[in-house]
Amino acid sequence: VQLQASGGGLVQAGGSLRLSCGASRRTFNRHGMGWFRQAPGEEREFVAGITWPGGSPHYADSVKGRFTIARDNARNTMFLQMNSLKPEDTAVYYCAATERLGVRTGRDEYTYWGQGTLVTVSS
Repeated sequence: VQLQASGGGLVQAGGSLRLSCGASRRTFNRHGMGWFRQAPGEEREFVAGITWPGGSPHYADSVKGRFTIARDNARNTMFLQMNSLKPEDTAVYYCAATERLGVRTGRDEYTYWGQGTLVTVSS
């Protein structure tokens, strides 16, 4: 079981980044996928999720209208397009997979986790 997040970096406020999460076929197939983030001194929080095979994208209120989650099942890859970034979006972003069906937003509902990629938004 492997998840690998990438695409983080330093960007100015108002800019964009695209995160990717590669997974093994066994982890990706028939799994819901999600993005979480953790800022320094804060708890890990839900950002966005998408069910298998690709319906029901759902978002935290703080990112609605700015972030878009998508998955490419043929490539076992999930994406998070982040636009209009704000300094408060600064965090380590983690991708995760869940075997549970339906919309899942809780950390404990996800079984598999990637190592995280750092996103820093400067003001």
